Amino acid sequence: MSGWRGLGVFAAVIALLPWVVRNEYYVSVLVFVALNSMLAVGLTLLLGCAGQISLGHAAFYGLGAYTSGILTVTYHWPIWPAMLVALVLVCAVAWLVGKPTLRLHGHYLAMATLGFGVIVNLILVQAIPLTGGPSGLIGIPSLTLGGLQLHTNLRFYFLAWTFTLATIILARNIVDSRVGRALRAIHGSETAANMLGVNTPQYKLHIFVLSAALAAVAGSLRAHFVKFLSPEPFNWPTSIALVVMVVIGGMGNVWGALLGAAAVTIVQEALRAFRDYDILVFGFLLIVAAMFFPGGLVGWAARRSRQRERKGAQVA
Repeated sequence: MSGWRGLGVFAAVIALLPWVVRNEYYVSVLVFVALNSMLAVGLTLLLGCAGQISLGHAAFYGLGAYTSGILTVTYHWPIWPAMLVALVLVCAVAWLVGKPTLRLHGHYLAMATLGFGVIVNLILVQAIPLTGGPSGLIGIPSLTLGGLQLHTNLRFYFLAWTFTLATIILARNIVDSRVGRALRAIHGSETAANMLGVNTPQYKLHIFVLSAALAAVAGSLRAHFVKFLSPEPFNWPTSIALVVMVVIGGMGNVWGALLGAAAVTIVQEALRAFRDYDILVFGFLLIVAAMFFPGGLVGWAARRSRQRERKGAQVA
């Protein structure tokens, strides 16, 4: 099945799914799967393709959400211009953060991005006049599109998955392009990539900013879907959960990011009553993935397919 044909089949399934599910709660969960997929695809480009780990991605998610929410609630901006400003702001912050931190490697880079995420979360908690602090930001308006108010789960479902499909197309084009080959070269060896003429600092910074931009869009969409914001969904455990999505799905694989996002989102919903222990579950899932699914769910599926083909060839 060709890439475009597979994408078409996936889009058809997504379009039909809410008519099969029907339950409002399940449709809302599928909306969060779409938003988490955008985050996971962006992190896949950064971590899976370029090999640059980020443990502060939830900060960009939160900045996008709060910027859009504050502009529409406090300053009464139109929603779409507010989302655009949120996108630009997050890209600027990502550039400022990425410029010095991407010079680091390994666990030093992980700790630097984690520190950034903690700082942003503290600001969201402490800046009570602006963000509402722990009590949260309320009264965020629903999105409208061409006069149609997207105030139901079903209507927002189609908008969220439209953005997600656009993200998938963008990511696949990047992975299959010269940029994608340069990113994979950086992942393999920055020294070798430099010797081949790849501008590694520029590529790393650009993919970091793009990944943050996708997180900002997902954050803005979340703000206008939930219509309420609190700092909790944008703290460091969320960043860990995003890394788990990428690893479980299959690092460097766009479809793997979607599988990982769906799996982790469903696990999060199932563990909602045990929210304080979900980080332990994610740690366990990472260990299991490293031991038994080193290529993620996509890699496991590919191995199973090859095994069936070999068995079929032997029988024939």
